[in-house]
Amino acid sequence: MRDELLARRGLLFSAALITGSALTGAAVLANSRPASAAQAWAALRDGNRRWAAGGARRPRLDPDRRRQVATGQSPYAVVLSCIDSRVPPEAVFDAGLGDLLVVRTAGHTTDPLVTAAVQFGPQDLRAPLVVVLGHQRCGAVTAAATALREGTTLPGELQRIVEALRPVYTGDVEEMIKASTVHTVSLLRSDPLLRGRTAVIGAYYSLDSGLVTRVA
Repeated sequence: MRDELLARRGLLFSAALITGSALTGAAVLANSRPASAAQAWAALRDGNRRWAAGGARRPRLDPDRRRQVATGQSPYAVVLSCIDSRVPPEAVFDAGLGDLLVVRTAGHTTDPLVTAAVQFGPQDLRAPLVVVLGHQRCGAVTAAATALREGTTLPGELQRIVEALRPVYTGDVEEMIKASTVHTVSLLRSDPLLRGRTAVIGAYYSLDSGLVTRVA
């Protein structure tokens, strides 16, 4: 009986050490990240400038960082971007492992599940910034604009993208991309779980230059 009691105490002590280590790791991550929306945007902007200039550092992608975030995460921004293979947010912003919480949909459109994923960053992880990132020559917006102009219906679930982009249809793809970004920003800013908890901004990525500019 005494041996069993000692073994049980040992297990509890080990569990406490593991839990304490995880909490400490999360606290260290939180303390080392940008603390405000302005600081978070500055970090993203600086990283993007490195990327666009060909000087990306690919920071915080080493085994030490992997081990550091294995027990907890504290991303400093949520990025809602398009699924386009040419616009990976971690590369575009020269960010590291655990820096960004990324949500990607065709044409950076939203629905309840997408909104829930965005809410997770500020609500549970205290991320101070949400960035909606549109991009040049977006294929999803191009397809939607063509369907709306010609009055055609896309197959399968693709028509949902068309309907999501219908409110911002102008006939000009680049105008639609930026209008869609602003529209999504407006929707997220009015969300009860995001309003007052985090800053939501809109940005546009140029495939040609690699630069990100703010549009909302």
